[in-house]
Amino acid sequence: MRHGKSAYPEDVDDHDRPLAGRGQREAKLGGDWIRSSQPQVDLVLCSTATRTRETLAATGIEAPVNYEPSIYGGSPHQLIDLVREVVEPAETILVVGHAPGIPWTAWELAHNRDSLAAAEISQKYPTSAIAVLEFDRDWGEIGPGTGDLVRFHVPR
Repeated sequence: MRHGKSAYPEDVDDHDRPLAGRGQREAKLGGDWIRSSQPQVDLVLCSTATRTRETLAATGIEAPVNYEPSIYGGSPHQLIDLVREVVEPAETILVVGHAPGIPWTAWELAHNRDSLAAAEISQKYPTSAIAVLEFDRDWGEIGPGTGDLVRFHVPR
């Protein structure tokens, strides 16, 4: 999940920018969609940035959270490595981060890059958008092209 739309207050460092009202509203809609259409989230990996923390809070998702500084500005390789390191018995993981890391990682993991969801991601990955990937292997064994991109949802 990409963070919600952020505000741009003066004299606030990028890492510390909060969500805008629209970002709060759409992150809540994203959380409602996840809870109603996806398996229960067992673990969240969330950037330490203010806007990602506020996005996660607005979703209303209640699961253990690991706040990971490397998600902020993280490359697909770094984000995939974070997921590979998950040792908890988590079947469903939510990663809350930023562009371009989140869109590029979803694209990198997908083996079905000719799907409708992949086409949507390659055109635009708006704030609060959610890519759903499924894997047929343990987290430690995921890598490029090992996931099935099954949904792309933009909460509006």
